[in-house]
Parts: sequence; C-alpha cells; structure tokens
Amino acid sequence: MIAIKDLLVQRNGNDALKINSLEIEKGETLAVVGPNGAGKSTLLLALANLLKPARGEIQFDGKPITNWNDLEYRRKISFVFQSPLLMDMTVERNVALGLKFRGVSKEETRERVGRWVKALGIESLSKRRASQLSGGEAQRVSLARAFALDPELLLLDEPFAALDPPTRAKLLEDLSVILKQDRKTAVFVTHNLNEAAKLSHRVAVMIGGVLRQVGTAKQIKLHPADETVRAFLSELSQWYNP
Repeated sequence: MIAIKDLLVQRNGNDALKINSLEIEKGETLAVVGPNGAGKSTLLLALANLLKPARGEIQFDGKPITNWNDLEYRRKISFVFQSPLLMDMTVERNVALGLKFRGVSKEETRERVGRWVKALGIESLSKRRASQLSGGEAQRVSLARAFALDPELLLLDEPFAALDPPTRAKLLEDLSVILKQDRKTAVFVTHNLNEAAKLSHRVAVMIGGVLRQVGTAKQIKLHPADETVRAFLSELSQWYNP
C-alpha cells in the first residue's frame, strides 16, 4: 500500500523527518512511537500529502503521491486528530458530514452512518449535539466519521492522548477489534508501547526525526536497534511486557 524511499521532509528550514526505507502492507496497522519532536506527526502529514518532501518519495498503491490528483488522493485517506474536530450539530450529522461533501446518496449515507455509530458504540447518542459529548464520546464520533468515508488509508494522530485511562482503555479495545475486522490500512501515532502492541501489527520507532527501528513490539523491546532506542524504551512510563 505504502512505500517510502530516501525520504527527507523539512519544516522551517530544518530536517524534520528522515526515512531511508519503509513499506506498509495493505490491511496492516503500523504504530509509530517516539518522544515529543521525533517526527511522528510530520510522518502523518507527509502521508496525507500535506507536507512535500525535500527529497525522496512516498508511493501509494504503486504511484508517487505527488503524481496523484489532490482531490482523488484526499478521498482515499481519513485523518483522526488528538482533539476531535466536530461541528456544532448532532452526532449523526457530524458522522455524515464528509459523505455529504462527497455527494454520497442519502440512502447510502444513512446506511454508513448507522453502521459506524453502532460499531463505535454511540448509537444512543445519534441525536445529541457535539457540545454535549464527553471527550471519549467525541473521539468515538470522530472515528465513526473517519470510518464512514471508507478510506483506503487511516491516519490516527494520538487519538487517545486526551482521554482518562478507563475511557482510553475501552476505546483502544473497541478500535482494535474494528481494525482487525475491517482490515483497514492504518498508521497510528502513540507514546505508549502497550497501546502500540495491542493495536498494531508492527511498530516504528522514531527519534530525532529519524526512523530508527521497525518490528513487532516484542522484537523492539527485546532487541533495540541501538542505544538511542534502548534509552527511549527505558524512559517510557508505560512498559510493554512481551
């Protein structure tokens, strides 16, 4: 699905992201971990074609994303941010918003909205306005809206970071089930190796804007690629026990 080669992305004149080589298979969930400022969000923005590389390329489905029509490419991806970006309208209208912009028929929109509010456990909130939702409920709406678009690539930028631990744990569990059942290709940014292990097939460790290691959470925990990765793992507040 994704092939990255000799990639360099710069921000404000500085090197923000360097990846020699990375491939993401169709249907795979890749978790990206690393300290603040490691380049994790930069990677998501580059995958969304919102940041242009200074060198190298990102291929999507065998074609450089710079060669895709911008609108056509945007319709293949969905982006879920740390803070839900909801409009002041009901839950069901928020979930349907992207479909409305794409001109999807009312019947198909109703079907997709119904499917995903049920899958994310927010069916009972359908008529509630976004301003009346808790943080966890709002993030479930944001995820339902992303899935309703039926993207080929789902980008998740720390979607659980602002949630309390019980809410976070339940949403993580539900999302893990959905990703396995739906086999959506996803890139998921997190600081938490436990979350990365639970949600993903593989983990990419980024430090200082450089991709340092890719493997399963168990491989990375037991066999860090270098001292930089080992030091990062030792500082994690949430340990992963393989």
